[in-house]
Amino acid sequence: SLTLFLCSRRWNSTEKPYPAVAPSSNFPMASRCAARLPHPPCAAPHHGWASSRVSARPAQSGASRGRAVVCAVSFRPCIDIHKGKVKQIVGSTLRDASDDGTALVTNFESDKSPAEFANIYKEDGLVGGHVIMLGGDPASRSAALEALHAYPGGLQVGGGINLENAMSYLNEGASHVIVTSYVFSDGKMNIERLTQLVELVGKERLILDLSCRKKDGRYAIVTDRWQKFSDVFVDGPTLERLAAYADEFLVHGVDVEGKR
Repeated sequence: SLTLFLCSRRWNSTEKPYPAVAPSSNFPMASRCAARLPHPPCAAPHHGWASSRVSARPAQSGASRGRAVVCAVSFRPCIDIHKGKVKQIVGSTLRDASDDGTALVTNFESDKSPAEFANIYKEDGLVGGHVIMLGGDPASRSAALEALHAYPGGLQVGGGINLENAMSYLNEGASHVIVTSYVFSDGKMNIERLTQLVELVGKERLILDLSCRKKDGRYAIVTDRWQKFSDVFVDGPTLERLAAYADEFLVHGVDVEGKR
């Protein structure tokens, strides 16, 4: 089976140390699924983010073809790292950010380290969360590794993942690697690179980040810190094609990510 997580983090200044969120309302598929379910437990011990989960499994009936869609809501934590610090930012500001990050709109910066958050998630038994490096600087990479060491096997990792470094992050304790820009390079889907990644780490340890922005009425996958549009759209045919290569899809609505 394949799981698709459609995520939306909405900032709530009354919730510390990190924001509470509601299920995504920015994607029609997620909205339809979430509408049939109770809201996620927003009074969880430590807030991270929730997501509308769409699990696609092969249909059991001979009369049914394709995949049967099962909808649920799952609470998953996250750690976004910028310049070595845990931050909650407005995602769309990444596209205009200079290398020093001064253009970023930051909702919250924690005085806790990524490793401290990882320990919290471990203590609370939260699985399937992720660590995202918002930049390739040494401080962010070091902080991400500390989080993986604190919760081995409990966190996914993303940000600059490629064929050369993917296995090293898994060896450091990541459960999965999350990939976008390496596969959707120069605005196009690079199946050769994707195939090589699957051969290296295995489909069951690979997550494709299909985070997207609206373009001409459709949702186009964006890369390079969400700055560049690809010519690949998040739709049924794309998801069906990529299902053979990944354990999960991760989708952020970049246009509203982190907005109040």
